[in-house]
Amino acid sequence: MTAVDSLIKARWIVPVEPHGVVFEHYAVATVGGRIVDLLPAAEADARYTAAETIELLEHALIPGLVNAHTHAAMTLLRGVADDLPLMEWLQAHIWPLEARWVGESFVRDGTELAIAEMLRGGTTCFNDMYFFPEVTAQTALHAGIRAVVGMIVVDFPTAWAADADQYLTKGLALRDELRHQTLVRTAFAPHAPYSVSDPPLARVRTLAQELDQSIHMHLHETETEIQQGHDSHGMRPLQRLRQLDLLGPNLVAVHMTHLLAEEIEELAKTGVHVVHCPESNLKLASGFCPVAALLQAGVNVALGTDGAASNNDLDLFGEMRTAALLAKAIARDAGSLPAATALRMATLNGAKALGLDDEIGSLAVGKSADLVAVDLGTLETLPLYDPVSDIVYAAGRHQVSDVWVAGRRLLARRELMTLDAAEIRAKAQGWRQRLAGPPSHPGVH
Repeated sequence: MTAVDSLIKARWIVPVEPHGVVFEHYAVATVGGRIVDLLPAAEADARYTAAETIELLEHALIPGLVNAHTHAAMTLLRGVADDLPLMEWLQAHIWPLEARWVGESFVRDGTELAIAEMLRGGTTCFNDMYFFPEVTAQTALHAGIRAVVGMIVVDFPTAWAADADQYLTKGLALRDELRHQTLVRTAFAPHAPYSVSDPPLARVRTLAQELDQSIHMHLHETETEIQQGHDSHGMRPLQRLRQLDLLGPNLVAVHMTHLLAEEIEELAKTGVHVVHCPESNLKLASGFCPVAALLQAGVNVALGTDGAASNNDLDLFGEMRTAALLAKAIARDAGSLPAATALRMATLNGAKALGLDDEIGSLAVGKSADLVAVDLGTLETLPLYDPVSDIVYAAGRHQVSDVWVAGRRLLARRELMTLDAAEIRAKAQGWRQRLAGPPSHPGVH
């Protein structure tokens, strides 16, 4: 018999790849944090001797969820300004609070709270955009979660940098610091077309091409943004990025709620990835991403939560369900976004958008053991006819029991293994007391 580190047996295994397949009474064998076999549980018992064997009798085992767009530290702003349109929400509430409070401790404590929430909801990788990205990176490494940390760029000064040049200089220094890390990587993160001018965007393009880095950017989030593009540049933001030669497979375009048919065709042609944040878009009344049309055109569409200040959670189970239901209504076609596709958007499509699909996003031999166990034996998901349907349309994040990243168990029977829940709770309450006071000066989202 062959020795392995762990043998995880589950009632169902949903590998995501091949698409739509569900294995029943299967097991995953891991060695050194990687999947070395995926086979029937009975065969696994005969073939392997494991240092640890885990039985998940009523669970589905799925790939770790990939949250393809976050502002993790903004969990500390959850609920401070609800039921407002985007620009009023930003300019009158969020930016003033950020200008007053954002610093290393804010980012560390907010990111730790976000990571705890994401792990408890089955997210094993997140793509972040925020200030003090070096703090986000170290917090992610401490927790053991996988992350892509944005090297944020805006035109104006904040607590982290004085101008676009300094943002890029500090971001590149962080990239060098993380070059030997396997769990945390970097991406360029110019905030949005309305907050970054042409010269910094051109420099981001050149650096991204030279360093083979992705570019993570808000784009076509609202009609106001598009009108601003017309007013300032005489063209829609997507057209401006085309002229700057920024459209390509390294661009991760977030939101994309206002698109013309010819723009969808161009996204497919150039290989741009789209991150759909349905609940944030709905809450801010930003618009509707044409997901069915994008998928039909061949565009890779991933899922993100956005920040907890505009969602107000980091729950990819909720995003899967909302994305599937919303796409059906927009397309007027009940089959436009099936459950298996919604799950793929939250896993493999997200991994592909981040350039990590060789490593994560599906359960396959050779890939990292980023795994999530979902208890489908609860009353809320019974009777069970189709585990994928249950995961997308019926299950909630509270049914996530166990989470592994690179074979390391970060959540065991709903208990966080690398983070102190009581300490995180106390810090969050402390920030609530500080943030309750009136804000002062404008900042940036």
